[in-house]
Amino acid sequence: MLLKEFISASVASLEKSYSQNEARAIVFRLCEDVLGTRSYTHIVEPGFVIDKNRLPELQEKFSRLESGEPLQYVTGHMQFCGFDFKVTPDVLIPRQETELLCRHAIEFVSRISRMRQSSGKFASPVRALDLCTGSGCIAWTLALSVPGIEVVATDISEKALQVARSQNFREYVKAHNIKVPRFVHQDVLDTETDPGLGTFDLIVSNPPYVTESEKALMNKNVLDFEPASALFVPDDDPMRYYRAISFWSEKYLAHDGLGLAEVNEAFGGMTAEVFEQGGFVHTDLIKDINNKVRIIRYSR
Repeated sequence: MLLKEFISASVASLEKSYSQNEARAIVFRLCEDVLGTRSYTHIVEPGFVIDKNRLPELQEKFSRLESGEPLQYVTGHMQFCGFDFKVTPDVLIPRQETELLCRHAIEFVSRISRMRQSSGKFASPVRALDLCTGSGCIAWTLALSVPGIEVVATDISEKALQVARSQNFREYVKAHNIKVPRFVHQDVLDTETDPGLGTFDLIVSNPPYVTESEKALMNKNVLDFEPASALFVPDDDPMRYYRAISFWSEKYLAHDGLGLAEVNEAFGGMTAEVFEQGGFVHTDLIKDINNKVRIIRYSR
């Protein structure tokens, strides 16, 4: 089969569920992942024939895409903050708004790290806590971006923690003297069990925050394939996880530390009230480039 024929037929099939541009991007990414081709290969090499030994894998993965399974699960990995992360149906697919969260987190810990390094070689390392870590994309991004930082990350799901621990940055860690994040099994809602994690300069989290009633607004491939436990909160208690994050922040955040959490844009003000009631007198809501509230930043 010619590559251009596969692309043409596949894009036409996916247009039942996606826009033409989205369908083309998905098919190009699949071909790149399986065949090693580029988005222009079928144009500059119109006679490019798909290797018959690779065709079964390509067809099998495409059939999964046709069923609605997200591309990231089909290929098993995705780019996030410049790093290639393993993703499985046991974890949420990292999203662009979470990259914004990471950028703010990196900016803060980088500044603290520079200040401590300039104060002398015996300065204590910067420490960060990632609550509800999922794939570990936030924890690993912090660790890989700020050499020397100590990152602890928690999650209730052992399967998610297995994915987080299995992220393969071995060569990068070795080359850049990176401290591997420590992943801890802990339910953020269990405020009775103290895991004794110590004090942190930064606490960051992307908790479940989508209300059950918002399911009607979501794409079918998200509802059918991504873990509901990592997405949804009850309509009558949308602040459930933020109260817990506030509790752990009161307990573990250094006096001059910073907290950052992704939020539901519909509940920005309510989320700020939770942290203010928890003793964090400085709160502000950060918007994305589309002027949507995405992050709460809080400190004492």
